[in-house]
Amino acid sequence: MNNREIVQKLWNLCNVLRDDGITYHQYVTELTYLLFLKMMKETGHDYIVTEGYRWDDLVSKDGIELKDFYKLLLFELGKADNELLKEIYRDATSYISEPKNLEKIIKSIDALDWYSAKQEGLGDLYEGLLEKNASELKSGAGQYFTPRVLIDIIVQLVNPQAGERCHDPAAGTFGFMIAADRHVRSQTDDYFALPEIDVNFQKHQAFSGVELVKDTHRLATMNALLHDIHGQLVLGDTLSSLGEDMRNYDVIMTNPPFGTKKGGERITRTDFTFTTSNKQLNFLQHIYRALKINGNARAAVVLPDNVLFEGGTGAEIRRDLMDKCNLHTILRLPTGIFYAQGVKTNVLFFTRGKSDIGSTKEVWVYDLRTNMPSFGKRTPLTEKHFEGFIAAYTSENRSEVQDERFNVFTREGIAKKGDSLDIGLIADESLSIYDNLPDPIESAEEAVGKLEQAILLLNEVITELRAVEGPMTTQEDGVYETEQQQELLQVAEASEGYKA
Repeated sequence: MNNREIVQKLWNLCNVLRDDGITYHQYVTELTYLLFLKMMKETGHDYIVTEGYRWDDLVSKDGIELKDFYKLLLFELGKADNELLKEIYRDATSYISEPKNLEKIIKSIDALDWYSAKQEGLGDLYEGLLEKNASELKSGAGQYFTPRVLIDIIVQLVNPQAGERCHDPAAGTFGFMIAADRHVRSQTDDYFALPEIDVNFQKHQAFSGVELVKDTHRLATMNALLHDIHGQLVLGDTLSSLGEDMRNYDVIMTNPPFGTKKGGERITRTDFTFTTSNKQLNFLQHIYRALKINGNARAAVVLPDNVLFEGGTGAEIRRDLMDKCNLHTILRLPTGIFYAQGVKTNVLFFTRGKSDIGSTKEVWVYDLRTNMPSFGKRTPLTEKHFEGFIAAYTSENRSEVQDERFNVFTREGIAKKGDSLDIGLIADESLSIYDNLPDPIESAEEAVGKLEQAILLLNEVITELRAVEGPMTTQEDGVYETEQQQELLQVAEASEGYKA
């Protein structure tokens, strides 16, 4: 049995939990709690798990006893002395309410072909689960999930080297850093070509990241562990004061979250020259300021179109970027690759200059968006689609590249356009507007996924409102709520009725 088959078997177990109302993302989190214990046993690292709360202790129980023991296990491991256990089980909560469902999942995991899984790599198995989760429109987890093929292409072109400090300030599940580690291993005979002191650096210092969301940080920690990466993976907000000390990196590769800061509030960083509530612009500021000033430190950042043309502070940040860095390449990405229709993104490649003025002389733009297929779940992006871009990017003389998608713009010309970088898109040759319509099946699946997410949120509102204390009024059915609660409950319950 190969890892793909094992991933599918694990994924199919999610059907067992549907009656418990568990989402795909919650299921992957639940699997992480269980898989960690099983994998520690399979790799001979059971000793780090608190005695009495190991995999064998779990599989020896059933029924109500199993459910009660599992809850106790999550609590105890969450306050263990071992830092790794704390990272995986901090504030862990089980979403499984039926003991028989928990028992079935544990026994199914125990019965899998773990010999084959270890031969192929437990890290690859876990990454397969994360990718499966991202590809499910209903989960919402993949709305801005960076496709593996795009990560691999970016890492290949940025080309991190042994001895360099690589960082992702919006780490997600740590995909960029795991791909970077894989890339360096491929150049160094899986690190066997390096002295022991350098191997230690690669495993413990070379790759780091920051992730804001607790559950995602948990998945990232597990992912790093299974790939034998033990660098600093911080739970926190890069755009807070925490990020002020994150500097002097050789390589930064990231896909920051889209949107504005909640409530439109401005960030609390005191080291930024420009203030804005736009998250991507702030991440961009952080990234080019966090690179080493040595003429070789480099970054690749996935950003939405608005970063390229937003006026005011946006133009000032782009101007500052082009002064401090050589923004040598922009890749205009196709739509539909982030499991959400209509999301338009780009990859900015830049190198930190040795001075803070005039580092960018010209910008090359590759249009991989216009006249491209409609990508989505049924038409995935593949490495073949990047062949033209890779050839153009790596060319020793870019001016000799014969590719209509690859065009150059001088710094002076960009300045005349108000420092807008919304450039380089070629003429659209579509014969009909119908050629660019999204896939109807994928659009319907996406709509269903969003409705289900909305219903889940409304149910959470109902639960929270029922717990609120306040002046009470009586209803005929004997349920007591405030008048404001009644109004909100009517809206929420009407939405639930619409679903039915």
